[in-house]
This record gives sequence, structure tokens and C-alpha cells, in this order.
Amino acid sequence: MQFIKKNYEKVLLAVVLLGLVAAAGFLLLKVASEKQKQEERRNRIFNRPVKELPEIELGHTEELLKRAEATIVLNFSDNLHKIFNPVRWQKTQDGRYVKNPPGQSLEKMELTKITPLFFVVRLESVNIAESGTRYGFVIEQQAAARPAMRGPRPYYASKGEKREYGENKQAFLVKEVTGNPETPDIQLELSDLEQPITVSKEQPYRRVDGYMADLRFPPENRTFTNRRKGDRIVVAGEEYNIVAITENEVVLSAQSNQKKWTIKNSATP
Repeated sequence: MQFIKKNYEKVLLAVVLLGLVAAAGFLLLKVASEKQKQEERRNRIFNRPVKELPEIELGHTEELLKRAEATIVLNFSDNLHKIFNPVRWQKTQDGRYVKNPPGQSLEKMELTKITPLFFVVRLESVNIAESGTRYGFVIEQQAAARPAMRGPRPYYASKGEKREYGENKQAFLVKEVTGNPETPDIQLELSDLEQPITVSKEQPYRRVDGYMADLRFPPENRTFTNRRKGDRIVVAGEEYNIVAITENEVVLSAQSNQKKWTIKNSATP
């Protein structure tokens, strides 16, 4: 007892150190135990048995793919399609209603004549004077949109002079003059042509600039003569625009739905 009383601080310190050593040992054992438990949990999660997925049912998808491979052709052009070609009913004189789809009447339309429309340039006169020679030209634009511009119109110019003509402000230039001064050959540059043309009193310049058509509709005993591109006609109560005329056909467009029909020349083999 005397020893403990004299050295109780040392004894207390030794007891504390022993407790710390015991705690450190316990922690080492605890850490090892926790690592083992953690490894067991990891193995239990990641190494658990996996069931195979059931076989995917592709029957419906394969059926859709086969349907997608099939070509579908939509026909919007004939009178069987009622969305873009609605059935038109018309009242007859006796009060009955009959089907008359737009364009069906055009199957009886006849194209009887095609007339070419020319652009003509000819030398009309030569006026020789001390101040210089003036040349008189006549230009005819039969296919002009304005009727007033379709007939022959006179123009006068000297060599090297440029003159405007027509409704679209086109121009010609007298480039060269050769031959007999009273009956010369004159080379002209036209604004709508890349190559110059040559005209004389005996040999005018001529080219086709468009066409004019004569149509006949027997069911109504009607004729449409001298029709040009841009004109309108009324057939069986339906209005049509002439959108194109070539040397052997006329293209009509319905005012109601913009659908187009082509009328061939009945005289074409």
C-alpha cells in the first residue's frame, strides 16, 4: 500500500497506457472484421446468379417492316380520288342533277388548229441624204401579250444607232451595212439574241415566238378560235386557263383546283 501511495501517478499512467494498447488492438480487430464483412456484401451483390432474359418477341415488328417494304402508289390525278377531285353535280334544264366531274368534259374537247406566231424584222426603206443614210425597219411581234403590240410597227435608225422596240423594252443596234447602198444587207444585234441577224428588202428575219390555237367543244357546239397562252375558256360551266401552247398540244388548267389537262392536236398522227 505504501508503494501504491508513493507511486500512484505511475500506476495510473500504466493503467491508462494498457487501456490504450487494448483499445488499439480492438480497433485493429474491428477494422479487419469490417473489411471481411464488406467483402462478403460486395460478393453477395456482384456475384449473385443472373437469370437469362426471355426471348424478344419480334413478330409484330417484322410484320411492320414487311408492310413498310411494300411500295404504295398514291393516285391523285384521276376522278376516282374524291379529296383532290371532288364530284361536281350540275342541274339540267329539266331539273335533274347529274354528275359532271371537273375535267371530264375536256375528254371531248378537240384541238383543230395550231397557228405559229412569228417575230419578224424586215428592211422597209433606205433614205440616203447628205446628213447620213436612215434605214426604215418594220418589226412585227405576233406573240406579244398586248394586242396593240402585235401588228407591224416602224422604226428608223442609222448605222451604229440603237433603238428600243416592243413592250419589254428590247433593243436592236444597226451594226454593219454591206452591199448596194439602195438595197443593202444590214446586220442587226438584238438584245434577246446572242448572234446578230442579217435583213434586207428581199430577205426579212423571221422566227416562231409562240402559237395560237383553235379549239372545238362538240357537246355544246362551241368553238374557241385564235386562243393564246393566258386566255380563259369556259367549258361545261368550268373555267380553264390556257397555260401553254406548243406546235401540237394545248395545256389547260382548271381555275377551281389548278389541275392540268393536255389536249392533243387531232390532226397529229
